[in-house]
Amino acid sequence: MPTYNHILVAVDLTEESGTVLEKATEIGSLCQAKLSLVHVLEPLGYAYGGDIPMDLTEVQKQLDQHARERLTELGARANISTENLHVSIGRPETEVHRIAEETKADLIVVGSHGRHGFGLLLGSTANGVLHGAKCDVLAVKFRE
Repeated sequence: MPTYNHILVAVDLTEESGTVLEKATEIGSLCQAKLSLVHVLEPLGYAYGGDIPMDLTEVQKQLDQHARERLTELGARANISTENLHVSIGRPETEVHRIAEETKADLIVVGSHGRHGFGLLLGSTANGVLHGAKCDVLAVKFRE
C-alpha cells in the first residue's frame, strides 16, 4: 500500500459523506496521515444561470454558514481540527484541486455513485476531480 502524508476528503455533506470519511479515516490510520475535509458550494448564480434579478448574497452567506456547521460536525467525528476544514465557493473539481495543492495533499478521497458505463461518469464531480488532479484520487463507491 502506498504511504500518504495528507489526505483531502471531498464531501458533499449528504448522508454518504460519512461513508467517504470513514474510508479516508481507515487509510489515514494505516498511513498515520493528516486528514482535511473540503466542501465546495457552487455560486447561486451558476445554479440559476445568472438570470435571477435579485441579490443572492445573503442566501449564499446562509448556505456558507450551514456548510461550515455541517463540516465542523463531520470533522469532529474524525477528530479533524478546524484549521483542516475548508469550505470554498466555485466549481467543485477546480476548488478541490486548488485546495489539494495548497495543503500539499497526496491523496484525494471523493464519493462516487458508481453508475455503469464511462459515459455516465462524464460530468460527475468524482470524474472531474479525477481528471486534472496532481495526486492520487480514491473514489469511494456508494452502495445503492
